[in-house]
Amino acid sequence: MAEKDSTFTTHSGNISLLKILLLILILSSTMFFPQKRIGLDSLQTKDVQELFGDDYGSIYLYKNKDLSFTKYDSLGIQLGKLMLTFPYKIQSVNNPLNIVLFSENAQEIKFVDQNLNEIQKINLGLNFGFIKAVYAEDLQFAWMIDESNKTLIQYNFRSNSTITSFPFNINLTSLKDFLVYNNRIYILRENTFEVYSTKATLLYSSPVSNTRKLRRVNNDILIFGSQSVQKFDGKDLSQLFQNESAKIVDKNNAGFLALIKDKLYLYTK
Repeated sequence: MAEKDSTFTTHSGNISLLKILLLILILSSTMFFPQKRIGLDSLQTKDVQELFGDDYGSIYLYKNKDLSFTKYDSLGIQLGKLMLTFPYKIQSVNNPLNIVLFSENAQEIKFVDQNLNEIQKINLGLNFGFIKAVYAEDLQFAWMIDESNKTLIQYNFRSNSTITSFPFNINLTSLKDFLVYNNRIYILRENTFEVYSTKATLLYSSPVSNTRKLRRVNNDILIFGSQSVQKFDGKDLSQLFQNESAKIVDKNNAGFLALIKDKLYLYTK
């Protein structure tokens, strides 16, 4: 009987150890990042649907409630504000001199400068069917998914010409974001990350949760969720950052941004 009790005690101890190790793995994504509070107050961050941080320390907030896109410095001083008439998806602020916005409702691409003043506007309805999503890869070319014609289009918006177009008949249900790089199409859905060839052949698929957007950094694809940032290196997914308390997270060259209870924090590397 004593031997049986000893075995049970050892087994219970192993289970407890596994639970502790699991907790450490969950917390380790944030516990080793020094935390710094960013000087935006709760009125500025309330009702925010999207958050961006550029590499110069500026913060951008998009609110679907009033269709506003606002830029602040790290002290919370407003640097620019754009009031929109339709919901827009902001691609990124990697180049704060030329920020790309796309409205599925308006079928329009808009470019704004560092003060959020409009530089250019493109009415896609004049030349295409119904564009479901847009990915501007640089200051000249954009990839677009035409839902009505089931095609993927590379478009030169400077010369208003189509460079290439080919069939891309995939299910676009719950599409959140997409990008094109090195002859691969990266698709982000509400609960799935997928990679396709240009022939619409599925090459990779992995479940993800609370997805928001994609971003390319060199050869890596970053997957942003509400509480985490993951990296796809062409073969596997790995976690870069996670905070279970966050409403929105983002990344710039200084570290990871997390909006927690209407307060914004920077977790430096």
